[in-house]
Amino acid sequence: MPVLEALLPRVLAVRRIPGADPALLRAYGADPERHRSLGLITVDQDDPTYVALDEATKHARVDVVYARSFYAGSKHQSGPLSGEILGVIASDDPSEIDSALDAILQTLAHDACFYGANADSSIAVFPHVIASLGHYLSAQAGLRPGEPMAYLVAPPLEGTLALDFALKSADVRLLKAFPPPTETNFTAAWLAGDLPACEAAAMAYAEAVVDVARQPRDR
Repeated sequence: MPVLEALLPRVLAVRRIPGADPALLRAYGADPERHRSLGLITVDQDDPTYVALDEATKHARVDVVYARSFYAGSKHQSGPLSGEILGVIASDDPSEIDSALDAILQTLAHDACFYGANADSSIAVFPHVIASLGHYLSAQAGLRPGEPMAYLVAPPLEGTLALDFALKSADVRLLKAFPPPTETNFTAAWLAGDLPACEAAAMAYAEAVVDVARQPRDR
């Protein structure tokens, strides 16, 4: 498989609220008894942001209290700073919010991104492996913090075919499937196994997406 072009996420807006109103905290899933500060971020790629939010929980004493993708994706955003997702983290200490935001920005700049699966990158794939989960995604996946997980995303047909290929190519199990249509009209899956198995499954997934992109009507 050729080297795929990285499609780096664009961070659109970042803000911190050191002392948030208790009503706002409750509205976004925080607990005013435990949280008083919020960090907010919008990005033009949702799945890398979920990974980055999870990474933040390993670097700071924060909780991810709100993270939602926007309907139809970043090409149909409600404003120039809306992007594809809003992520909100909460803590009792504003300095922890700063550390968490730093970790999020670092992950988005250097670790988690989509890749172009064809020449003009009009087909994108996210064959990401998290080597060590934080407490955000581990809770959602039913795994323990520190375990690895393959986080796989692609357009509907490509992703469906690629998931089958990934499951047959490595000793992994399906934790969750997100069939289309999702908010952004992609499909996704989370796979569990040891780290080499997750990496092999992610590679197989990407290869299958590239194969469909090359010859979309070749049964």
